Amino acid sequence: MAGQRDCQPRMKRVAIFGNAGGGKSTLARELAAITGLPLHVVDMLEFRPGGAAVPPEEYVRAHGALIAGEEWIIDGYGGKTVWERLDAADTLIHVDLPLAAHAIGVTKRLVKGLFSPPKGWPEGSPVIASSLSSYRVLWPCNRHLTPKYRSYVSGAAEKKRIFHLRSRRQIKEFLEATNREVSLARSNAA
Repeated sequence: MAGQRDCQPRMKRVAIFGNAGGGKSTLARELAAITGLPLHVVDMLEFRPGGAAVPPEEYVRAHGALIAGEEWIIDGYGGKTVWERLDAADTLIHVDLPLAAHAIGVTKRLVKGLFSPPKGWPEGSPVIASSLSSYRVLWPCNRHLTPKYRSYVSGAAEKKRIFHLRSRRQIKEFLEATNREVSLARSNAA
């Protein structure tokens, strides 16, 4: 796991990003439970119950207000606003698994979504259509956006806490280490 912990302030503004199906939403929920930071899912800002998109200007306003806040975990893409979010964050978590692992994650989400809606999705979201859309973006994201994410993370390494997670095992180890760190900080504060 690539990460900076020594002499770094506590995470307060966390951006979780990466290709579809990498487990970002699960990671975000678990991290929010560990840290107590409020979790915000970009899809909940971009889409209304049933899957209808909110007007772009409404989304941009809501996103801007959100990243101006003092504490947050934000999970999702959100088009061009992702770069504003990465700039505003003090902690970047890039979920960057092999492409096949992302495809398997989308497939698992699709199968589970046939029986119950995915956690964190707007009510009544079209699971099949959304999953098919995720399959369509896997390769273009891997080819075009992932290298941009890697470059951004590399350039931000001296100013922000960076966690570049490249396997499910690293995700698990990151959560365990964060849990230990938060528990220690709470016991020292008590």
